[in-house]
Amino acid sequence: MSSLIAFNKPFNVVTQFSAHEKYQTLKDYISLPGFYPAGRLDTDSEGLLLLTNDGKLQAKISSPKFKLPKTYWVQVEGLIDRQAIDRLTRGVQLKEFHTAPAIVASLAEPTNLWQRIPPIRERKTIPTSWISITITEGKNRQVRRMCAAVGFPCLRLVRVQIGKYNLFTHQLPLGEWRSVAIGDLYLR
Repeated sequence: MSSLIAFNKPFNVVTQFSAHEKYQTLKDYISLPGFYPAGRLDTDSEGLLLLTNDGKLQAKISSPKFKLPKTYWVQVEGLIDRQAIDRLTRGVQLKEFHTAPAIVASLAEPTNLWQRIPPIRERKTIPTSWISITITEGKNRQVRRMCAAVGFPCLRLVRVQIGKYNLFTHQLPLGEWRSVAIGDLYLR
C-alpha cells in the first residue's frame, strides 16, 4: 500500500538516509524502513520534504513531467524590485537552460517562520527582502540560481508547499514528520 509522509527538514540536514560524516541525515529524524525522498531539498535549504514507499508515487511528486507546484519562501540580499520579480515570473536564462515561468510575489518578513540555526549572516549595510516563488521544474539549486541571475542572491530558502500540502496549514513543526493523505496533493 502506498504511503506518504511530510517532513519539515531543518537546515544542515542531508536528504539521504545513509550516514554523513559532517551533517545529520533523514535517519536522525525518521525511522521508517522503505521510505525514500520524493525529490530533493538541499542541505542548506529548509522546509517541506515528502517521502514515500512507492516508486511510482515518488516519480509523480518529483518529476517535472507531472508539474506538481512547489512553493518556496526566499530571503534575498537587497530590496528586490518589480523588474526582478517580473523577470523571475517570465523565467530566466541559466547557464544550461531557460526556466519555465514561475509565480512570484513580494512577501512581508514571515512571522510564523522558525529561527534558523545557525542564523543567516546579514550585513548591516545591506537590507534583505522576502519573496514567494512557485515552480514546477525543480532542477538542481534552481531557485537559488534564478534569484542570483536577477541580481538578488538567496540567503535563506524554505519550501513551504508541495501541491496543496502546506507546512503552516498542517502545522508541521520543524524536525517533525507525519503521515499525509495522498489526496492532499494535486496528483493527476
